[in-house]
Amino acid sequence: MSKETIKLGAVVYSPSVTVVWDIIKKYFATQDVDLECVFFKNYREQVKALVAGDIDVAWNSPLAQVEADIKSNHTCGYSYMRDTDLDRKSTFLVKKDSGIKGLADFKGKTIGFGAIDSPQARLIPLEYLHENGLESGKDFTEKTFDVDVGLDGDHVGGEVDALQALKDGKIDISVTTEINRENWTKDGTIDANQIVVAALTGLYDHCIFTTRPNFPENLKKDFEDGLAKMDYNNPEHKEMMDLEGLKKWVPGRTSGFKLLENAVDYLNFF
Repeated sequence: MSKETIKLGAVVYSPSVTVVWDIIKKYFATQDVDLECVFFKNYREQVKALVAGDIDVAWNSPLAQVEADIKSNHTCGYSYMRDTDLDRKSTFLVKKDSGIKGLADFKGKTIGFGAIDSPQARLIPLEYLHENGLESGKDFTEKTFDVDVGLDGDHVGGEVDALQALKDGKIDISVTTEINRENWTKDGTIDANQIVVAALTGLYDHCIFTTRPNFPENLKKDFEDGLAKMDYNNPEHKEMMDLEGLKKWVPGRTSGFKLLENAVDYLNFF
C-alpha cells in the first residue's frame, strides 16, 4: 500500500527550520505518511499557497492563521499547536526610575514595538492600548523596530532592538513577550532592578497548523495522530522538540486568536 502524501508548508525564519522539518518528515515516514515539505520565505506567500490549495497544511504564525481564515472566507481549518503556544502575554517594559507606573503614564511617551507585522510585539499591544483609550500618533509616539518584516515576528530581533533603545534612553517604553522578559531576566539581559513591567496584555495563542479548504478528514486525522504520538522522552523526537520549543503537540483552538483578530480589524492590517 502506498503512503499518503501531505504537502506541508513552513517559513524558513531561521536555519533550524529545515532541520526541524527534516526530522518530522523522517518520523512521519514511519507512520505511513509521506510529508512533502514546501519552504517559503515569508508568510504572505505561504498563505496564498494554502488558500489556493497548493499545500495541504501550513505551520503558521498567529497572523498567518488569521490571514488564511479571512482570505479563504473562513473555509481554512486548523489543527495542532505546541503546548507552549497557549496563553501567552506581551509586556510593556520601562525603566524603574522613569516615573511610568501604568497606562495612565503612557500619554506623551514614545513606545518601541517589534516589527510592523509582529502579533506579539506590535499588533496585539496596539489593540490593547486602543481598548484602554490610547491611540498611536495621538496619545503616544509609535516606533517600530522592523527586523525581518514578512516573518510575522518569528524572531526576537525587533524586540531586542527595542529593549536596547529603552536601555539607551531613546524610547520610554519597549514591548516584548512575557516569555522573553523572563528569559532575559534569567540570563542577565534585563536587570530587574533597573527595568520593570508597566503593563501586560491579555492572553493570546501563538503558532498553529492551518489546513487548506476541503482538506480530507482522514488525512487530517492521520496527521494529528502522528503529531500526538511524538514523545519528548524519545531522543530522536527530543532534538526536534527542543529546536521548535515544545514538549508536546496539543489540539489547536481558535479562541486564542480573538485579540489578534480584533487588532487586525482595528488596524485594517489586511
